[in-house]
Parts: sequence; structure tokens; C-alpha cells
Amino acid sequence: MNLALHDIRHNLGRFLLTSIGLGLLLGVVLSMIGIYRGLVADALALVRSPGVDVWVVETGTRGPFAEGSRIPGDTREGVARLAGVLEAGSVTFQSLEAEHRGRKLRLQVVGYEPDRLGGPAEIAQGRGIARSRFEIVADAKTGLALGERVVLGGDPFTVVGLTRGAVSSGGDPVVWMSLRDSQVLQFRLSPAPARREAARGPVTTGAPDTVNAVLARVAPNVPVDGVTQAARRWKHLAAMSQDEQETILTRSVVEKARQQIGLFTTVLLTVSTVIIALIIYTMTMDKLKEIATLKLIGAPDSRIVGLILQQALALGLIGFSTGATLITLVKDNFPRRVVMLPEDAMMLGGIVVVVCLLASGLGVRLALKVDPATALGS
Repeated sequence: MNLALHDIRHNLGRFLLTSIGLGLLLGVVLSMIGIYRGLVADALALVRSPGVDVWVVETGTRGPFAEGSRIPGDTREGVARLAGVLEAGSVTFQSLEAEHRGRKLRLQVVGYEPDRLGGPAEIAQGRGIARSRFEIVADAKTGLALGERVVLGGDPFTVVGLTRGAVSSGGDPVVWMSLRDSQVLQFRLSPAPARREAARGPVTTGAPDTVNAVLARVAPNVPVDGVTQAARRWKHLAAMSQDEQETILTRSVVEKARQQIGLFTTVLLTVSTVIIALIIYTMTMDKLKEIATLKLIGAPDSRIVGLILQQALALGLIGFSTGATLITLVKDNFPRRVVMLPEDAMMLGGIVVVVCLLASGLGVRLALKVDPATALGS
């Protein structure tokens, strides 16, 4: 007879309810891991989208995702003439909030030169930008539909294409437009500030030819480091490889979030350990007389220890399975992307097994101290 299974059947309702409660807690732990994976995926989605090798930005800065960067628009021609560069493109980045159909749209706007680097990697529906003005390609997460018109910066734009999964490091969906439109949107003064600046002296109310970065693709046999060094030496600009730009994002932009989520996950695992220990201890307390009876009839300590360990493992694994199933079903409804990787689930499953074994220590200690004579008491 499997004593652990027999005891679980005897108190099945309470055991399952306890497992579900523990499963909700472990589900939160797994969701924290998925949220962190999603943060990294979101942060890298936009920087990987152009498929470039080199990022050229303002001197003394680390790129448009970590801090402000402004360079002249004609920088692209200079970068394109560097040895080993196949093609180059200018881009701008800005966050924008707009009103549309009675709701607020928080967007990451990317301006690029059509037919050059910087545009969307893949268009799921519709087409790319064909006109120089007032056309956009939007991610499906914006809720915009093909052919729909949306007002950005006072100008109406038509949605001509849709992408999927393109978001900024902050989780805002991405909208692509022509470089000229983005410069107007980012640098042009609105009427009231323009009048104020005009009263102070001569002012240019149009959009300056300024960009946030220049992207370059390098020939296959040319070292990327050689191109970045040439850009720094001859163009007096800051330049970094794609790998360096990704490192800046993961170690700078999302580093605080990683630490916060890691700390929260550690706290939850600690709480889970304490809860499992208390549950196993309580379950052991409830059957002290049965354990004493087992000792009285000559059951070895290993049989009693196995009873407690099996119950602890069953509690943890049922709870983990419940939590993992729940998070898998609801992860697409989270406001931010949740990335569930099989290796993360396996790692957490292994941690749960270790936690259950450690947490059962209190119950095992209590069971081994039970006096067999207790079974003869009233």
C-alpha cells in the first residue's frame, strides 16, 4: 500500500485545494520569468528589426535607445562612403501619444527613408510606404486597420501596412513613417511656440534635416569593428556594432527591471518554500497518531520519511502544473509580452522539486520524534 496516496485520497478535497492555491503562487513566479523574457524580447525587437551591422550616433552618446542623439541628415552620405559599407539609412525615433476614436494611442514612431535601411523587417498585411508623405505602417497592436486614417501631430496619416510583434522597449507598438514626416513630427514647432519664438527673433518653423542615427550594413568579408573605428576616426561620431547596441539595451535600459523582477521572483520562491513547509508540517501534525501506530507495528523510519516526501513532491508538482497551465492560457491577455520558454519551465520545475524536499524537513523531523506509545493513548 502506498501510504502517501492513501492519505491524499482520505483528504482529497483539502489536498487539491491546497495544491491549487500553491499553483497560483507558482504561476506568479513563472509569469515573472516570462515578463522578464518579454521585456528583453521587446527591447531587442526594434533594434533587430532593420537587420544592420553598425549604428552611428551623436558623439558622446550611446544610441537613440539609451539617450538623446541628433546628427545632421547628410551624415548618411558620409557613412555610406566608408570602406566596406554596402548601404546606409537615416532614422529617427520618438514616443508619441495621440487621440484616436476616443482613446489614447501611445506609439513609438520610427522615421526612415523608403527603400533604405530602417524600415519594418516584415509586413504582415498591406504594403510598405510608397509615398513621401502621410503614409504609415503600423503594428497590429495599435488596433489600427488597413486604410484607416489617424491624426498624428495635426496631420492625417493613412495606414497602408501592418506588422506583428513590433514594439519598443517600453511595450509601445511601433509605427513607421517616411523620414520627412517624422522630422516634421519631431522637430517642427507648433503654431503657438512658433509665434513665441518668432517674437524673440528669426526662427525656422520647418523641420530641420536632423536624424537620430544612421544605420549601415557591412559587406560579408569586412570586419564590423573596422567600420566603427573608421566612423569614429574620420567622421568624429560615435559608432557601435549591432551586438554592442543590444548589450546597451539589455544591460542599461532593462537592467533595473531585470533586478526588480529577479528580486520579486526570489521573494516569491522563498514564500513558496515557507508555505510548503508549513503545509507539510500541518499535514504531519494531523496524522501523528497514525505515524505512531506505524512505528508501533514496526514500520521503518524510511517508510515514514517516504510518506512525507512523496506528499511534499505531489503537492509541489501538482501546484506547479496548475500554475504553468494557468499562465499558458492567460499570458496573451497580459498588457506586456510574456515569453514562456520550455527551459525556464524546466528550471522552475527543478527548483520546485528542491524546494519541496527542503520544505519537507520540518515534517520529517517532527515525524521521527513521534513516540510509538502515542498510538496507545486516547
